[in-house]
Amino acid sequence: MRNIMIFAALMAILGTAMAEVADRMTPKPAAVVAATVGAAATPDSAVRSVSIARDARGHFQTDGRIDGQRIGFMVDTGASVIALNETSAAQFGLRPARGDYNAMVTTANGTVKAARARLALVDVGGLLVRDVDALVLPDEALSVNLLGLSFLSKLKRFEYANGTMVLEQ
Repeated sequence: MRNIMIFAALMAILGTAMAEVADRMTPKPAAVVAATVGAAATPDSAVRSVSIARDARGHFQTDGRIDGQRIGFMVDTGASVIALNETSAAQFGLRPARGDYNAMVTTANGTVKAARARLALVDVGGLLVRDVDALVLPDEALSVNLLGLSFLSKLKRFEYANGTMVLEQ
């Protein structure tokens, strides 16, 4: 367990250092972009976008809603699906039975069992995605909810630029 914790700490430090290096290598805009939500009209459609500033640890934290209930996420482009801890999932009525934990998931803390779920509606800053695959993990295996590719891949684009994560629909 000690080795796992040391490995996780080293990975967090390495991730933060790499984000700093990437930020230094990217040209800075004339004005620093803060976390914003906006809509821009184009001739054929409205483009909705959300910009999320990197926090002090180098992570992109944002709030969203699942089936109308507020929930905090960390954007994780390396996560295949939205991953929720049990406490957060229970807030909107998702309480898998013990027998539902039949998916094996590899995390930074090792391999754990998770329960598959499908979320009817996920809203992040007005970006609405329906029928999103998710996993529910035990609280001890997941301290923060992850906004993974099952949501992100349904957007028009998502990218990291100048210390900001931009999500666009």
